[in-house]
Amino acid sequence: MALLSLKNISLSYGGKPLLDKVNANIERGDRICLLGVNGTGKSSLLRILAGEADPDSGEIVRSSGVRVARLSQQVPSHLEGRVLDIVYPDHETSGDEEKALDARQVLTRLHLDPMADFATLSGGTRRRVLLGQALLGSPDLVLLDEPTNHLDLDSITWLEAFLLRHCRTFLFVTHDRAFLRRLASRVIELDRGQLRNWNCDYDTFLRRKEEYLDGEAKQWAELDKKLEKEEAWRRRGVKARTTRNQGRLRALEALRAERRARRERTGTVQMSIQEGERTGQIVLKAKDLSFAYGVQPIFRDFSTILRRGDKVGILGPNGCGKSTLLRLILNIDPAGEPKPGSGSLVHGTNLQIAYSDQRRAQLDDSQSLADNVAPGQDFVMLNGMRRHIIGYLQEFLFEPERARQPVRSLSGGERNRLLLARLFAQPSNVLMMDEPTNDLDLDTLELLEDQIAAYTGTVLLVSHDRAFLDNVVTSVWVFEKHPFGDAATWLGEKDGWYVNEYVGGHADWAEGRILPPTPEPEEKPAPPRRAPGKPKKKRASNQEIRELEHLPGHIEAMEAEQDQWHARMADPAFYRQDKAEIVRAKARTEELIAELENAYQRWGELEALVSGTTSP
Repeated sequence: MALLSLKNISLSYGGKPLLDKVNANIERGDRICLLGVNGTGKSSLLRILAGEADPDSGEIVRSSGVRVARLSQQVPSHLEGRVLDIVYPDHETSGDEEKALDARQVLTRLHLDPMADFATLSGGTRRRVLLGQALLGSPDLVLLDEPTNHLDLDSITWLEAFLLRHCRTFLFVTHDRAFLRRLASRVIELDRGQLRNWNCDYDTFLRRKEEYLDGEAKQWAELDKKLEKEEAWRRRGVKARTTRNQGRLRALEALRAERRARRERTGTVQMSIQEGERTGQIVLKAKDLSFAYGVQPIFRDFSTILRRGDKVGILGPNGCGKSTLLRLILNIDPAGEPKPGSGSLVHGTNLQIAYSDQRRAQLDDSQSLADNVAPGQDFVMLNGMRRHIIGYLQEFLFEPERARQPVRSLSGGERNRLLLARLFAQPSNVLMMDEPTNDLDLDTLELLEDQIAAYTGTVLLVSHDRAFLDNVVTSVWVFEKHPFGDAATWLGEKDGWYVNEYVGGHADWAEGRILPPTPEPEEKPAPPRRAPGKPKKKRASNQEIRELEHLPGHIEAMEAEQDQWHARMADPAFYRQDKAEIVRAKARTEELIAELENAYQRWGELEALVSGTTSP
């Protein structure tokens, strides 16, 4: 039996339904990616699956005792307190030792400090806390809405590995194609109110979807041709009320009804970047550029020459200073702090810079869409031609009636589309974009790639989207803890960053990057000589070496058994069985805790023994 089934689910907020009598099954072990353009109802569907919202009609069938958890797209603004308080709010009053143990394990797996203040955490770490909240209690199905938003590359790679190891069944919405390709075993597409199941990986889905749309277009063309022929016959008039003619009229009405019921695919964005005059050959020169917030160094000794037509991606962990570097290049005083502490920054000639920030602060929520793009104007100038603002916004999929609505009514993906509309309405020869791909659907993302690739100006962009970087940039600036070409000189955690330049995209950097050197073992003083008759054991026996080889697998098996017991005990039906079975289960989970502690301690002892570092 499926973990969860949708039967004839419908949902509408006025206009055409987002969900139109849809059906779907989620089986145990599925790793499903839910695809669809912005505004089709993906987040609404996830809320229905999680039981947080009700459909207009239809039925959701859940297996007995099935637990569903959801990671929302946005971090709730009301959360505060320690990490443990958010992951397990009742930890001080519930008295549930099993759940408390589960909370500790979740926090350990997610590398979270339970006592850390949530307000002081980065955006990526906050997302990790919310993931811990969702995973508490080992839910049967985890729903993830844009889980890679605001995560840096290392965190995304970690999340991929974590989900594959610790989450058996999950459904996720994402715009990150590399993330999608690694995780999804099945694709479900929400298209024109229907859920279409493509039981395949993403690349196979792309091929099959193109074939499906070609077949649909041919079928519709045949229908339109037949309808046109029958309408021409009807306009000539029905000469006699014969049975044959009456049947033909009924068939015509059926064709008309079929044509009216047809839902065209949502249009694609028709964006184009308005280019300004050419810059000089040299766009930017930086020489030994450094920056610090007060006494805290951010980056140091950055030198580069940016030439006309270069397309550069900026990579680095969250909080390292990527956005700060962009603002410095723009001559924006970052957060009111001083200008670079040392070095020089020189702009080239005739620069027309178009800039979009990560937080979309350039959009005024109280103003209409039209006023955000063309303040106080009904027209925009595009490549020397005047366009009405309503028509221009339609190219970014905003209906005419929405042009006068306030920006606060938009979803995340719609806000990003509006920011692109504003950005591309101004002539530019330098594009600077901070996280431009967040919340965009895949169709819009691919079009943005095409436009940037065709842009003849210079591009600087911050992104954690690996596929986007590989498809767009010609080189990357990477925040690293060592100077380029020198793996011996490493900065400490609080000493700032070097910005190193690599040719190519993310894949080229990942292949050619300089990795941290393996730390040399600390020299220890020679141990005191032992008394005769008590020789020191200098090396492990063959039996101990074999024990060390098998110990990780044994620990993994015990952790898997522990997860199984927790899953069984999370089922309400578990407590309706014989009391002796309940006592036995709890006793076994306590035994596993002790056995795992002993196994980890033994692992450390054996590793030390094999490496010859055992103490006397």
